[in-house]
Amino acid sequence: MAKDIHKMLGEEKIGRLLLSLSLPATIGMLVQAMYNFVDTIFVGKGVGSMGIAGISIALPVQIFVMAFAQMFGIGGASVISRALGERDHEKARRAAGNVMVFSLAFGLVMTLLGQFFLDQLLIMLGASEAIIPYAREYLGIILLGSAFFSFGMAMNHVVRAEGKPKIAMAAMLISAVLNIILDPIFIFSLNMGIRGAALATVLSQAATSIYVLFYFLSGRSLLRVSLRSLIPEWRIMRETVSVGLSAFSRQVAGSVLAVVLNNSLVFYGGDIAVAVYGVINRLLMVFIMPMFGVNQGFLPIVGYNYGARKMRRARESVKLASAVTTMIALFSSIVMFLFARQLISIFTDETELIESTIYALRIVILATPTIGVQVIASGMFQALGKALPALFLSLLRQIIILIPLILVIPRFLGINGIWISFPLADLIAFAISLVFYLRELKIFRSGELNVEEE
Repeated sequence: MAKDIHKMLGEEKIGRLLLSLSLPATIGMLVQAMYNFVDTIFVGKGVGSMGIAGISIALPVQIFVMAFAQMFGIGGASVISRALGERDHEKARRAAGNVMVFSLAFGLVMTLLGQFFLDQLLIMLGASEAIIPYAREYLGIILLGSAFFSFGMAMNHVVRAEGKPKIAMAAMLISAVLNIILDPIFIFSLNMGIRGAALATVLSQAATSIYVLFYFLSGRSLLRVSLRSLIPEWRIMRETVSVGLSAFSRQVAGSVLAVVLNNSLVFYGGDIAVAVYGVINRLLMVFIMPMFGVNQGFLPIVGYNYGARKMRRARESVKLASAVTTMIALFSSIVMFLFARQLISIFTDETELIESTIYALRIVILATPTIGVQVIASGMFQALGKALPALFLSLLRQIIILIPLILVIPRFLGINGIWISFPLADLIAFAISLVFYLRELKIFRSGELNVEEE
């Protein structure tokens, strides 16, 4: 089994390898996006625009949980990939065990904190008096399942790091299919409304966690986790966190951005504006997630080959992944622009919400084709274990650029200023990311020449 992974990551043709690793990861990421997408469809049809607004208010907390899960998972996956490239299997196993323990512990802490401070949290998130009842019902249940969400997502990255993308995909498909089945049953048949959507999500995430845990306990994994590997090892966790910090920061940036957005949307556009962005965000998640799937498939390739000093393969994987993500971004923006009405009508029948969302969506996605290079540039530095540039690029678009634009431009342009801020931030972040990206490729080229000389 160990020989298979070394042959696969170190020798197989990059195009075929990227496809084999990215396709299951992409399906898995789409499945992940389906949680909120499906919830929003059923809540929009069964509860209305205030239900969509309630889910939108709760989203920053879900993103925050996801941030820690990805910090442990992506950081641990980077450590594991490089350790496998160096043929240090014991370190890879210890890293997997530590990810398991810390992701579970964090999820349990979030459950406890959420139950004690739920109302204060909703006010901070920007919920108006009309939205709070819906957001409380939804988020209160979602937080009960934080441990399932955190564990399942973190360990999914570990499964991919050992070259088992189909197992990772299957885990996420189980949860997506179950969520789609349970949503209409709980929301409509059992008349549970927005609480039913939350309960369906939690039960689906629990199913994923059980499946992943069984995979590791069954002995099918190369990373056989023992009791010894579950003991916290601060050197490994320090490396895991330092590398995963960029992924964490990107997600936390998304959470902070959502809080700022929700407050600004209520101030400049009222409760309906929160629902408008809720629909836009769900569409963006579905169309953009394939890029992050390619990124997840590309991470173990570049990490392994960098650790094995196969610089030519590492550079080739970066360039190919960049081309693929850019094509996905371009295709997505064209589809969303041309078929905005049809896509938005999936969520709601309310004319005001549909018309407002069409107008805003077409502005927001104007610079979407630039996102592909941004995603791969940040992912490349994560895979190489270069924490500081990865952290900077993760924070660049959402925290360093977009939030200041949202706080300033609407003062002059009102609600339109919020929508215009998105393409402006994309263009600025793309220009800066491109500088880091090209400079690192030159370093790859230099390392490639040095290896050839040896």
